[in-house]
Amino acid sequence: MQNVTLKVEGMSCGHCVNSVEGALKNLGATGKVDLAAHSVDVSFDAAKLSLEQIKAAIVDQGYDVV
Repeated sequence: MQNVTLKVEGMSCGHCVNSVEGALKNLGATGKVDLAAHSVDVSFDAAKLSLEQIKAAIVDQGYDVV
């Protein structure tokens, strides 16, 4: 498993947390959102998913990965 922390702008509430964590779960990754830090800690299998796929899933939910 690979672990990364992504800076994500635009998250402000519980709905945001559920959207991002749910999108990651649908990919087969796990994510933990920290609203105060504007970040998401992601764990994923690099043999099955790329970092670009993970970023795209977050962007698809309407947030900016910086």
